[in-house]
Amino acid sequence: MKRLTAYLTRLFVTDAAILFGVVCFLLWLVNCLRSFDVVAVKGQGILTLGLQGLLTLPTLAISFFYVCIGIGLARALQALQANRELHIIHISGGLRSLWSATAIVAAGGVIGVLLLSNFVEPYANRQLNELTASVAADLVSSTLKPKRFTQVTPGVVMLIGGRSGDGEIQEFFVDDRRDPKTRRTYVAKTARVASDGKNYVLELRDGSLQNTEPSGRFSEITFGRYDINVDRFSQPVGEPNELQQTDSLSLIQQAMASGEWSPELRRVLGDRGAEGLRVIGICLLVLAMSGFPSGRRARFDVPLEAVVLLITFGERGLSAYSPWGPATGAMGMIIIGGGALLLLARPRRPLPGIAA
Repeated sequence: MKRLTAYLTRLFVTDAAILFGVVCFLLWLVNCLRSFDVVAVKGQGILTLGLQGLLTLPTLAISFFYVCIGIGLARALQALQANRELHIIHISGGLRSLWSATAIVAAGGVIGVLLLSNFVEPYANRQLNELTASVAADLVSSTLKPKRFTQVTPGVVMLIGGRSGDGEIQEFFVDDRRDPKTRRTYVAKTARVASDGKNYVLELRDGSLQNTEPSGRFSEITFGRYDINVDRFSQPVGEPNELQQTDSLSLIQQAMASGEWSPELRRVLGDRGAEGLRVIGICLLVLAMSGFPSGRRARFDVPLEAVVLLITFGERGLSAYSPWGPATGAMGMIIIGGGALLLLARPRRPLPGIAA
């Protein structure tokens, strides 16, 4: 690697890494503040709060990953242009080093974001679901206060009448409104939390399960004993999504073994793969906007960081509503940025001399 390429790569990576670290730290603090009811209501410690905030971080970090790379690249190129180093690079024939450094940053970013989206995020989701189920089980078995309504997760409210010395719960009640189509109510005379070593099970005895639909239709099932996993009450949307908790390699192996590639599976794999294309697209766009010095003075000095944020915001919106899939916005950035670079880097004819 040439010294100029190494210098530019180090400059680009440093700015992007510092910004990404700051964003991750702020997101972790925000997650901790949003989940502070784990300490205030559910009786858990600060370590549990910090771990829960950390496990929710990968999903948000993936969304900001390519934004940080784009802003870091833009800031580095602006600094090079401000001290005239970018002009010297172009004049001295160092354009290939600029391309190489950008390609190295883009390749590293693609590898990093694909590791996050395909392996780190599913692992974090799985651990977060287990931690949430553990917190819910602890809340039901020991922390829940008698004769007091407590929200386990948004949409799920529990109430117990009392607790005996051996941990058995008296007069158990749960109101589950997470599903907009059906409201479920669990009522039991007694309940107990048990564990098989992997999952927590709530054993309900002598009770009923009531279902109420928005139309007013009502149904009731009575039971002598009803076992239900505690994680059914700990998830914001009810049943945990197994696809979101499984890494892409395992999903592909399972699909190849069964021969079934469901639309949901293809969507999950497409969403994870599109993150790598976003990194390539934003690098090409930023390089096209800032990689070529210009002597023109802009009438309005718009910060390039704001432009990058607007581009990524538009790309997310386009990808979310596009019928062509989640990679639509990324492919648009690649086409526009690559086309602009080819246009700017094309050989130019020398200006004719001025006759005396």
